[in-house]
Amino acid sequence: MLGVVSILNAQPDMIVTATATTVPELMSHGEYLDGVLLDLKLADESTPSENIRRISELGVPILVYTSGDRPSLIREAARAGAAGMIRKSELPADIVGAVRSMIRGEVVASADWAAAIDFDPEFVRVHLSPREAEVLGHYAAGETAERVASLLYISRETVLDHIRRIRAKYAEAGRAAPTKIDLHLRALEDGLLSASDDIQA
Repeated sequence: MLGVVSILNAQPDMIVTATATTVPELMSHGEYLDGVLLDLKLADESTPSENIRRISELGVPILVYTSGDRPSLIREAARAGAAGMIRKSELPADIVGAVRSMIRGEVVASADWAAAIDFDPEFVRVHLSPREAEVLGHYAAGETAERVASLLYISRETVLDHIRRIRAKYAEAGRAAPTKIDLHLRALEDGLLSASDDIQA
């Protein structure tokens, strides 16, 4: 990361105002940020979706900075709202250009980004509403329908309706999830859960 900091600070119109090893550390500098260059794999083993959701509270764009060796993490970052990605191996001029685009609010759609999101033959995105994604995240992590209802202040019947619609969407996409374990796997694949979220009976 020190290399890219030097590259950006060498630009006449840029200055890196903060670096951090974890997102909580970064958040203390939030009022000074115009954008965030986020490494997908941080030392605290946090997930891209967790980190992007937290950084999004600052209302700034987020650019993924990665070696590109884990397409599943790139997909997870895209789902969570990242503006795009840049490989660590890119030329300095390309990294600077990507950061400038990110700050302008543009999508940084590199070939790697497009390949991970749109052209992976084993991955078909299921478009869940924000509420469906929220319900699935809790339910697939092992919560009961009653507990999900309590957490989201909705009825148990509404939770079950959401689960039925979610299952129908996955079935239509050829990624059937008839059991709770299947839903857990789909939520992992789509970045709604991390591998550390063990399913409960």
